[in-house]
Amino acid sequence: MSQPEPAALEGPVSGTAEIEVAAPVETVWRVLTDLEQWPNWNSDVTSMTVDGPLAEGTVFRWKAGPRTIVSTIERVDRPRIVVWSGKTLGVKATHAWHFEQVGEATHVRTEEALRGIVARVLRRSLQKTLDSALESGLRNLKAEAERISLGTSS
Repeated sequence: MSQPEPAALEGPVSGTAEIEVAAPVETVWRVLTDLEQWPNWNSDVTSMTVDGPLAEGTVFRWKAGPRTIVSTIERVDRPRIVVWSGKTLGVKATHAWHFEQVGEATHVRTEEALRGIVARVLRRSLQKTLDSALESGLRNLKAEAERISLGTSS
């Protein structure tokens, strides 16, 4: 029996976004969890270093926009769920990705919650930034997974 889905992430700033990807769940999973490749397909990520395999406790450092984020993998349930937490400039974040095969497509849901004094003080501007980042990340993931699934080159 599979584990139940975790409760929605909560914080002063939080968001959820969903998309259907015309690719098998394993392809979508592989694209997202090959962390070192993010800068190659996600225009929001400019650099990435990973300190080990995709496993609970693995730390990765990445740059999105002007900030460097240090994240730690919290949960891996291949190919259904991956969760990490991270922090940058006084903001603590938890980000979860959920994958479900639906026929020949994959339903992807991503959610993130931001906590800390900065998240409380800059709630409105961070909410807009988060909503935009979730949508952009999904669009980029969809494009890459569908490109790979169709066997086309970029």
